[in-house]
Amino acid sequence: MSMVKNTLGDLNNHLFAQLEKLGDDDLKGDELEAEIRRSEAMAKVGEQIIKTGELQLKAMQHMDEYGYERKKAVPEMLEVRGGI
Repeated sequence: MSMVKNTLGDLNNHLFAQLEKLGDDDLKGDELEAEIRRSEAMAKVGEQIIKTGELQLKAMQHMDEYGYERKKAVPEMLEVRGGI
């Protein structure tokens, strides 16, 4: 199983892309309903990803506060890439 290397910035981009799809005035009927269901699913998954990121950040803050000796690396999902 390969490791996914997405960041919270990637999640943000996906959510905004889905928001743009929902704003398409040409979507009607079944297509619109399908996009609404997709958006609801994406929001649920996104919420869990954000919770995981919050937990990683809290763990880093805790380790910094109590002087845990570790390499000062940021978890991959919290990294910020250029353009975000």
